[in-house]
Amino acid sequence: MNNTFKTIALAVLLTSTVTACAYTTDPNQNNNQDHTMDETNTNTASDSEDSVQSNNNNDEGAENDMNDAEAIVWPEVNLQKKDEGEAVVQLQKTLITLGYVVSEDGIYDDATTRAITDIQLQLDNVLAVGVYNAETRKALKNMDIKALETKIKPGKELSNERSEPVSGSDATETAMITNPYDQLALVNKANALPKDYVPIDLVVPDVRFPFEEDYPKKQLRKVAADALEALFAEADQAGITLFAQSGYRAYSTQVFLFNRYAEKHGVEEANKFSARPGESEHQTGLTMDVTSESVDFRLVTDFGETPEGQWIKEHAADFGFIIRYPEGKEDITLYQYEPWHLRYVGEKTAQEIMNNALTLEEYFNEK
Repeated sequence: MNNTFKTIALAVLLTSTVTACAYTTDPNQNNNQDHTMDETNTNTASDSEDSVQSNNNNDEGAENDMNDAEAIVWPEVNLQKKDEGEAVVQLQKTLITLGYVVSEDGIYDDATTRAITDIQLQLDNVLAVGVYNAETRKALKNMDIKALETKIKPGKELSNERSEPVSGSDATETAMITNPYDQLALVNKANALPKDYVPIDLVVPDVRFPFEEDYPKKQLRKVAADALEALFAEADQAGITLFAQSGYRAYSTQVFLFNRYAEKHGVEEANKFSARPGESEHQTGLTMDVTSESVDFRLVTDFGETPEGQWIKEHAADFGFIIRYPEGKEDITLYQYEPWHLRYVGEKTAQEIMNNALTLEEYFNEK
């Protein structure tokens, strides 16, 4: 009995000890597991929050891109300086989205012209003329918002800052033209081109010249050269033989010419037929003096009475040219009548000016 009791008591004691050991170990293990689970749950929650935040940021970025993309709408019509209407408003909204400082007033003004010119100067294979045309529209519509933001930097080529006035005619201050690439730039005794302005798109038009030498004065800007070639071709078909006499003229060349004329005729008299440096339209690269054999290839007012001169007067606007210094408008242009002096302004403007017997000053209500 005693041995049996001892055996039972020992078994109970061993069982209790094992149970106690088991309880001493398990709570700690459970606590560690609880901490691990808590940390895992916390990290999982944090990751979920980060994921939600990241998704929210992505959604906001996508929404902003979508809003910008919706704001980028290029009008389907050609637009230029002085145009007004809803199409201009849409163009201005798009320019504002891209970062340009323009008014959303529906008037294609100098600021809008400058913005378009700045864009054109940054595009590949697009002529910089300040006119929102089919060529420009096609290039821009082929670019998404990301490509536009990468390619176009507002003010990169043309800043919004105005240049300091320069000394001009009659000892007055002449305003400096800040967008010389504008095909409608008004160049006269009140508005001068920068002395360092040299058009980047000068070419020699495929037309007749009364000389063979490769002088710079054969050159025109590409847009004007193309138009002059078309004009000469049409004249040829009409039996009219024209010659191109003098196109682009650098600032330094104008300095030489004006000084020579001033020495011979006096400054005041010379300024009636020769522009001071910076005030010459020839520096724009948009002007060509034309002549004919009937006047011995000279630049004289008699050219206006020849068949060639009459044909020019009647048809120049069809190709975007105007007779810049017409007869009877000397008090407005401040230069003598020059029937040979053709200035490219584009067909739309040329038709309005020539059909209404205006000068470029009158077209812009400057006089």
